[in-house]
Amino acid sequence: MTAALRTTAPALRRLSFTFAADGSHAACLAAGAEGGWYAESWRLTADAPAEPTALPLPGGRCEQLRSQLVSLPDGRVLVCRHDGERHDLVLLSAAAQPGGPAVEQPLATLRMAGLRLLPLPMDGVPAQDAPVAVALGTDPLPRTSSGGGPLATTTAWLVYADGRAPGRIAELPGLHGGGVWLDHDGRMLALDGVRAKLVRTVALDLRLGTATPLLEIAEHSNDRLLLCDPATGFLLLRSDAPGEDRLGWGVLGSSDPVRFPDCLHTPGQLLRPVALEPGAQRAGQSRVAVQLDRGAGSALALWRPAAGQLEPLAVPPGRLGGIGHWSPAGLRMPYSAPDHPAALAALQVDLLRGQAAPPLTPVASGLAPGLANSRAGAAASGRPWSADPPWPAGATTAPPRAGWRLDGSTAPAGGGAWHGARCLELPGPAGPLEAVVYGGEGWLSSPRLVLALHGGPADAWRLEFDPALQRMAAAGLAVLAPNQRGSTGYGSEHAMAIRGAWGGPDLADVLTLLADVATRRAALGLAPPALFGVSYGAFLALLACAHAPREQVARCAVVAPFLSGARLLAEAAAPVRSLAARLGGDEPIEDAYGPRDVLALAERLTARLLIVHGDRDEAVPVSQSRALRHALLRLGRVEGTDFRYVEAVGAGHEVLAEEGSAVLHELLAGFLHGDRTA
Repeated sequence: MTAALRTTAPALRRLSFTFAADGSHAACLAAGAEGGWYAESWRLTADAPAEPTALPLPGGRCEQLRSQLVSLPDGRVLVCRHDGERHDLVLLSAAAQPGGPAVEQPLATLRMAGLRLLPLPMDGVPAQDAPVAVALGTDPLPRTSSGGGPLATTTAWLVYADGRAPGRIAELPGLHGGGVWLDHDGRMLALDGVRAKLVRTVALDLRLGTATPLLEIAEHSNDRLLLCDPATGFLLLRSDAPGEDRLGWGVLGSSDPVRFPDCLHTPGQLLRPVALEPGAQRAGQSRVAVQLDRGAGSALALWRPAAGQLEPLAVPPGRLGGIGHWSPAGLRMPYSAPDHPAALAALQVDLLRGQAAPPLTPVASGLAPGLANSRAGAAASGRPWSADPPWPAGATTAPPRAGWRLDGSTAPAGGGAWHGARCLELPGPAGPLEAVVYGGEGWLSSPRLVLALHGGPADAWRLEFDPALQRMAAAGLAVLAPNQRGSTGYGSEHAMAIRGAWGGPDLADVLTLLADVATRRAALGLAPPALFGVSYGAFLALLACAHAPREQVARCAVVAPFLSGARLLAEAAAPVRSLAARLGGDEPIEDAYGPRDVLALAERLTARLLIVHGDRDEAVPVSQSRALRHALLRLGRVEGTDFRYVEAVGAGHEVLAEEGSAVLHELLAGFLHGDRTA
């Protein structure tokens, strides 16, 4: 398949959505079934569904997965591509002939340790000589300040679309992030700066190049500005001034204290302010769309300072994108569900108010006696079975409803429908564990079952479209994807349970699930589950495969595994070493399982293995998988019979999302579907 055909195929993955300042367009990174990322530009109108236009690069090249996009009001897309300390700014325009490559105009190259773009506020198409974005470059290398201490810097430039060199407008002491406009003219920009180990918001005057304090709520508080309505001065912020991190609001220029409403503080849930409704006359009348993330799913609510409560909005189960644009035509947000590839949702907020909204998390259903008794346990407790969605029987997502439309979500080739999934709560050794499950209510008795482990470790399975899991479901595999301890989205205690204990509490959770599922499947005369894991999940899958009895694991497929925290720290690049060190990845665990080192346990890996690794993996060096292959060969294992090793040429750490990934999805699904003797 040629690059031109590949990049005009319907997209199955979309990420990094961004909206033009006036809401007339959006942009994102997209990839089809064959992989290979490219930019998309979406035209947003009030009276018609949004439609994406692919912007494939000339010469069959693919866009970088880490490229940052800025959507412009005329449909063009400003792109910042990162290569170490080199950042190339280019402008993409749609081809004159549909299906052709985009017109690519190089603008400038900036060299800094880090760089990101912020769109300038503008209504309509900018003038030819007007700037279109602000570039913020960070230099974390310490210099000597006038006081003799180390000092990082942040430099700001204005970026133009006519080929002029970016114009330097300010250099600020310290590292600055965030970025909220305080006016409609693009002069005053709020930035969150780090100084003296505190985060404080400053106001940068782009004309004068000077910054003045904006938020300093308490002497030692960390304060960040999230949203601002320049028309009313309404500010929404996040601060730990109350003693813990909370959302609060105030009014720009007012002497009144910041308020921290109780309704915006929900322990165990992450509240993300998404967008402000335009047109408020006073600050207290501003309505805010707030995304609530808890576990695998997300919900949406409406908040107004004067109301004092969150009002749920009836959006379908799935995952919202945490970003949006609210105009008189309605609210736009990215959305994905297991059977709906990521696309743009159009929401009429007032029509969604008052409708029955789905619960944010599955209801705990008394599963302690075991999986086979879970439905009976729920009935006995008077609580609903957690697998039952609040929609008609057999549905996995909500039916069409007033006020909700999803534009641009790709249907399967050849017709039909994608496979749905739902959330369950299953018993773990320290409490219930949420899992995303493909296979309907009969998942446990499916002829083939896969226990899938996510990467990270600071990550989680979400109720969203996943091409690899979708391909497994299409092959007839049921999939159980748990969010064991260490997963994000369930509060700090759950997430931090494995800090300094990689392969500790999380391995205990996986082994408990594995034993319960395998035992119950054996009672039904079914094969044990297979294991699948990516990155940290691959490390965890290999540990589970080594420690579980042989009759509990049919086979094991791992993608980009590392062998131990210590081995990863010894070989990985600096950013990965820093992350692993912060999470205590090299700290040993003293218990009956012994060292969490896959090489030391290689002799116990008796299930048939599939090992996949990209040879240009920038996060987990391919040497980790090569070392495992050599260890298996030294033990007398036969390659092609006992295990299979696949090194993807030219692929990085996101090997399942890069060009050629469809082949690997097919390989994984076929391997995991086989029986023990295949």
